[in-house]
Amino acid sequence: MRSGWIGAGLALMAAGAAAQERTIPTRPLPVPADVSPQMQAIISRPIAPTFNVVPKTPEEWAARQKASADGAVQGVTALAQRLHVKVETRQMAGVTVYEVTPATMAPQNRNRLLIHIHGGCYVLGGGLGAANEAVMMAGLGGYKVISVDYRMPPAAYFPAALDDVVSVYKEALKTHPAKSMAVFGSSAGGALTLETVLRLKQLGLPLPAAMAPGTPMADLTGVGDSFHANAMVDNVLVSPEGFCGPAAEFYAHGHDLKDPLLSPVYGDYAGLPPALLTTGTRDLLLSNTVRVHRKLKDAGVEAELNVFEAEPHGAYSRDDTAPETHQAFGDIARFFDKHLAR
Repeated sequence: MRSGWIGAGLALMAAGAAAQERTIPTRPLPVPADVSPQMQAIISRPIAPTFNVVPKTPEEWAARQKASADGAVQGVTALAQRLHVKVETRQMAGVTVYEVTPATMAPQNRNRLLIHIHGGCYVLGGGLGAANEAVMMAGLGGYKVISVDYRMPPAAYFPAALDDVVSVYKEALKTHPAKSMAVFGSSAGGALTLETVLRLKQLGLPLPAAMAPGTPMADLTGVGDSFHANAMVDNVLVSPEGFCGPAAEFYAHGHDLKDPLLSPVYGDYAGLPPALLTTGTRDLLLSNTVRVHRKLKDAGVEAELNVFEAEPHGAYSRDDTAPETHQAFGDIARFFDKHLAR
């Protein structure tokens, strides 16, 4: 019997030596009953018919940006009111930032500071909308947050966004020790979180005490199983042929997409601070997140991975009333509390 198992195993290994793609049959995708009604609503949203419509000129890109920024103002203002958070615009090192302060702050957080980096495929999410996730972190986690409204194309290309975040961080070091700071963000903001820490390491600057890269755009070269497994399942990014890939290439402006400061999964993770990564099972960037988590662990970095059932890209920050949102930001808040000096 044992020899039969060995023979079967060798046959399977031989068959697997020549990798072959598989075609998955079309089938219904039910909405799980064990997620909240709010998350069920997010999961059930139809795919936008314009998911793969890409601007063709700098003027079209700028118009798309303005529409996105203008559309976010009312939502962020209402969110700040609901969560009892104050949002103030200021300049740090010549960069526009939003200083987000909760009405109630735990004593241990009074000398701590979080640097937030917004998402938007490197081209959207600017203006007051940049602070959406920062408002949630401040309101649900009880931290003071600086949200960076970094430059984007067509006004400025790679590495402008990264340079702005690093400049803000360096300015923050004048008032807060690195051991009392953390960096976080989602999507492009998750990638920029990793890129910022990698750049700080290159510059020999003190690294933050912790980071939380949410569903990071960690590989712009298109590598990752979930780009295919979750294509047309994720109702936000939708597929590799969607808007986000061309947008990131627009930001890269001809630069090598495998540069770790654009695709941080290829960076040197030795010595990086502890990290908490968040994603969902329907996220197109699930594999990006999983690969970063494994690379951090292989480098000896403390790393935790939060994967939420059925969530598409960034769903944990789309409804402040959803229990999953409170869980995600509560986990990040506790992770930061564990690692930041008081």
